Amino acid sequence: MVGEHAVYNGKIILQSEAVVPVTQREIQSGFYVYESLRVIQAHPVHLEDHLLRLENSANLIHLDYPFSREEIGTWVHALIEVDLVEKASLRIQIYGGKQPQLFITTSEILTYPESFYSEGVKSLTYEGERLLPGAKTGNLLLNYLALEEARRNGCFEALLVDEEQKILEGTRSNFFAIKDGQLFTAQDEKVLLGITRDRVIKAAKLLGLQIRYEAPSLNKVVGGFYDELFISATSMAAMPLSHVNGNTVGKAYTVTLEISSLVRQWELED
Repeated sequence: MVGEHAVYNGKIILQSEAVVPVTQREIQSGFYVYESLRVIQAHPVHLEDHLLRLENSANLIHLDYPFSREEIGTWVHALIEVDLVEKASLRIQIYGGKQPQLFITTSEILTYPESFYSEGVKSLTYEGERLLPGAKTGNLLLNYLALEEARRNGCFEALLVDEEQKILEGTRSNFFAIKDGQLFTAQDEKVLLGITRDRVIKAAKLLGLQIRYEAPSLNKVVGGFYDELFISATSMAAMPLSHVNGNTVGKAYTVTLEISSLVRQWELED
C-alpha cells in the first residue's frame, strides 16, 4: 500500500490532509526545500545523504526549522511502517516561515521501460540556469518550462545551457559525457550536487575513468564528439541519451549501463 498516510510535523495524518494554505507568503513564493528518494524493500535509499542535503539546502536559503535529521529519519521509517511500504517514491518537503511545515509523503515508484536504457532517450536544450543551484528548492519554474518544452517535442528531458553554451544539467537530472576514458560533468558549484551524481562519479572511478569537472559544450555534444552521453537521478540511475536537439549522439552505451548497474547495486548497501 502506498500513499494512504503522510507525516505532518512529526504526526501521522491522512495524505488527503497534507495541504498548505495558499494565502501564506512562503507558499506563494515557493519558499521550501525538498528531497525525493526511493524506498526499496522497505528501505529508504541513501536516507542520511538526502537528509544532509535537505539541511544544506535550507541553510543556503536561510530557511530555519526545528526538526533534526534524526527526527526526520524516524518519521520516514514510521510512515513506511504504518503503510507497510515496500517500494515507493518518498518526498520530504519543508516550507519556511514563522511556523515551518514539514510533510513526508509517498507515491508510486518511478520506473522506466527497459528500452530507455537499451536504446537511449531523446533530449533538447533550453537556455537558462537555476537560481542557487546548490539548493534543492521550490524555485522550479525554469525546470517546469524547460521540461514541458521537451515533452512537446517528444523528448524525455531538457538540458540547461548557460551563457557560454555549456550544458550544465537537466531539469531533473545531472548530465555527463564520456570521451576516451574520461567522464565530463559540470563543476560542483554550477549544479545541484545529486546524491546519485556522487554514486555515478564513484562508479566511473571504479571503472577506471578519469573525472573532468568541465561542462560539455553544446557544439561538441550535437556534433557527436563524445562517445556516450547520459543523465542521472534518483529515479533513473544512469540513463543514456540517444539524441540532443534531433542530432544522434549515441549508439553504444556500454560504460553508461555499467555505471547504472553499480548505482542500483549500491542502493541497499547503506
